[in-house]
Amino acid sequence: MSLRVGLAGYGLAGRYFHAPLLKGCGFELVAVLTSNPERVAHVNSDYPNAIVVSNMRELLAHDLDLVIVASINSVHLEQAVAALHAGVPTVVDKPLGRNLTETLAILKASDETGVPVTAFYNRLFDSDSLTIKRVIRDNEIGKVFRIDSRFERYRPDLAAQSWREQSSAEEGGGLLLDLQSHLVSTALDWFGPAELVSASVRNIRGASDDDVVLVLRHESGVDSYLSASAIAGAPGPRIRMLGDNGALVIGELDPQEALLRAGKVPHEGKWDVSTKSEARIIRGDVVSDLQVADGNYARFYELVAGAIAGKNNWPVSKPEIIAVATIIDKARELNFRE
Repeated sequence: MSLRVGLAGYGLAGRYFHAPLLKGCGFELVAVLTSNPERVAHVNSDYPNAIVVSNMRELLAHDLDLVIVASINSVHLEQAVAALHAGVPTVVDKPLGRNLTETLAILKASDETGVPVTAFYNRLFDSDSLTIKRVIRDNEIGKVFRIDSRFERYRPDLAAQSWREQSSAEEGGGLLLDLQSHLVSTALDWFGPAELVSASVRNIRGASDDDVVLVLRHESGVDSYLSASAIAGAPGPRIRMLGDNGALVIGELDPQEALLRAGKVPHEGKWDVSTKSEARIIRGDVVSDLQVADGNYARFYELVAGAIAGKNNWPVSKPEIIAVATIIDKARELNFRE
C-alpha cells in the first residue's frame, strides 16, 4: 500500500524535486497546498487525482502518512510544527528554519510529540557527493587536506519572480540559507564536525545576499572553502579536492536537476539514464579518468519510506540539522561583526 503524502508548496522545490521523486518512489500524492492560481493549474495538470487545498488544516485532514514542507522559508516553522502536532512525520525542504532558533523550535516539537522530522538535503545523493565519499574511503588521492566546493553562477540581473532573490535574510531569502545549506551539509557529511573560521556574506545586486564564501576547519584536519554566488562571471569547477597524492576535479553537477526540470521521473527509485558527474584525478601533468558513482535523489525518499516502516534511520539526523543551522547562524554573526 502506498504511503499517502501531503505537499505544502508547489513552486520549484515542490513541483520539480519533491513531487516527481515521491512519484518515482511509489508514494501517493494525495493533497497539495497552494493558493497561487498558476500553481493550482500545474497541480491539476501534473497530478489530476491530487486535491488542492489552501491551508494546513485542510492538508492535514487527508489521513496522511507524510507531510512535505516545500513552501517559502518564512512559513517552514508554522507548517512543520502544525504537521508534527497532527502526528504526521515531516520532511522540510532545506533549510529547516530560517535560523537556529526556528530550527530548534521545529526539533523541539518533534521531540515533544514523538513525531519524526528531517530536512531535505538532497545534494548528499549527488553523483559528486557519492564519488567523493568513495575517493576518501579508498584513499584514491591520499590524505585529503583541502576542498573547494562551489555553486557559482552568473546571473547579473535579479529574477523578478524569485522570492529567494528578492527576500531579505530575515524573510528567509539569500544564498546563505539556500545553496550554502547544501555546501555546509555535504562538507560535514564528507569530513565530519567543523568550526566556521571565516565568512563573507555579501549583497552585490541590491537584494538578498548573493555572494557568500565560508571557510570551515574540520576536526579531521580538512579545510573546506565553500562558495555560493549568483554573480560569478567565471564560475569555478564544482569541486576541487586536494590530497597529498593528487587532486579530484569535478566540473559540473550531475544531470539530476536538469532531468527533473525536464519532467523526467525515476522508476521504482532508479534512473534509467546516466546520472554521473564528469570527474578526473589530476597529478600535475598527469590526468586520469575516474570511476564515478551515479547520483540518485530518490534514495532520500527510499530512506524516508524505510524510516516510517521502522527499517532504518531518517536520512538526515537532528544533530546534522543543528550543525548546519549553527554554522549558518555563526556566518551571519561573523559577517555582522566585520
